[in-house]
This record gives sequence, structure tokens and C-alpha cells, in this order.
Amino acid sequence: EPIQERFFRPHFLQAPGDLTVQEGKLCRMDCKASTTHGGLPTPDLSWQLSGRPIRPDSSHKMLVRENGVHSLIIEPVTARDAGIYTCIASNRAGENSFSLELIVAAKEVHKAPVFIEKLQNTGVTEGFPVRLECRVSGEPSPQIFWKKENESLTYNTDRVSMHQDNYGYICLLIQGATKEDAGWYTVSAKNEAGIVSCTARLDVYTQWQQPPQTTKPKKVRPSASRYAALCDQGLDIKAAFQPEANPVHLTMPSGLVESDDL
Repeated sequence: EPIQERFFRPHFLQAPGDLTVQEGKLCRMDCKASTTHGGLPTPDLSWQLSGRPIRPDSSHKMLVRENGVHSLIIEPVTARDAGIYTCIASNRAGENSFSLELIVAAKEVHKAPVFIEKLQNTGVTEGFPVRLECRVSGEPSPQIFWKKENESLTYNTDRVSMHQDNYGYICLLIQGATKEDAGWYTVSAKNEAGIVSCTARLDVYTQWQQPPQTTKPKKVRPSASRYAALCDQGLDIKAAFQPEANPVHLTMPSGLVESDDL
């Protein structure tokens, strides 16, 4: 009598665990199935996502290597690929399976900084507070750098401070402007995708000077309440004046004013 052929249901020698893959990247799931003692028949492998069969297409490939390792390759991974994957190995004697979860992480977004509102040329009367302000966008959120002429402003003082909020608004606040504060100011925004800069001039006038008629008012002045939040306690107008600025000194002198002062 012919010898009875014995069949063994398959089992997995190698199987992956749960995976997290970033959207747009490649995902590879490797596994290896066999039957007891390497017996026959060789198992067939199939893949399912959330109980639905996965068919090969332009972004889903199924490969078998000579060493018996089966691979499901997904490239590029999309949000639709997230879910529970089940690999089923089957032959005439039965079947076996394993499952894993694929988590698709959001794609990392990189956008170079862009100024939504640029710095504007600004004039202020000596002793008064002034803000140089702008707004920038970018992903990830850019780092901000200030310069006056070619000198970096690296730290805050009681009189000159730099502020930034979560909506991209940037502000350089000067309490009690002096003639030394006049000049060109540059703000730069930098992230992994690029760098952008803009420059504007601050003019500081003496108490009896009239600002030039050509000076244009700023088009957009964000609400004071936002900058009150930026500056913690807001703008203290009394403290913004120089201690020595007395209302008596603001009176126009009766004598002639030297042309240099104009």
C-alpha cells in the first residue's frame, strides 16, 4: 500500500511587531512561514488590512526571497494605509496567522519663512516708547534674530526688549527712545527650510521737531491688547518717559533754536 502522506499546518518562524511609519515613506513587513520539520505542502501567504484582502498595485508590492522570507512593501505610505494588518499562511492541512498595527505618522511639513507683514519705517519723538513690529509664518516655527545696523541684539534690557507670540507677531519694544536708538533695524526669521530678512529705519526726533510730512503712517497696527500680553504687564506710559523729562522742559524756549537741533 502506498505510504500515507502526512500534512502539517504552517507556523510562523518570523513576524514583525507594530509599526509607526511617516506618511510618504516606505514601509516593509517581513515574515517567514514554514511547516513542522520543513514538511509539505509549502504554505501560501496572503495579507489583509482591517479584514479586507490587499491586492498588489502601484504602491503595494508582495515579494518572496529565496530564503523563504515574504515581504509586503508599501511605498509611499498614506493615511489610508493605517490599520490592523493580518498575514495568513495556509495549506491543505490548515492555516496560521499573525496581526500587527501600522500607525501612519503625519508628514513633516517644511515651509520657508515668509513675512506676512514687514517692518515699516517709523518715527518717534525722543523720550516716547516705540514698537517695531512685523509678522512672519513658517513651518517649523522660525527662530527670530534682530540687528541694529550690523550689531546683533541678543538679550532684553529694561529699556529694549524683543517679543514674539504664537501667531507669528514679532515686536521690538523701546521704552523711552533716545537719539542713539535711531538707525536701520533688521529682523531675520530662520528655520530648516530657509531664511528671510527685512529692514526698516527708526528716526528719533527731538521734542520741538515736527516729523517730516513724507512719513507715512503704518498700514496695520495690531491691537494693543495683544502686545500687552506680549509685554507681560503692557506698556507703562509713565515709565516710558525719561525720568528727567519734565513738562516744563517741553515748552518752546523763547530764544532762537540752533539749526543743528533741527
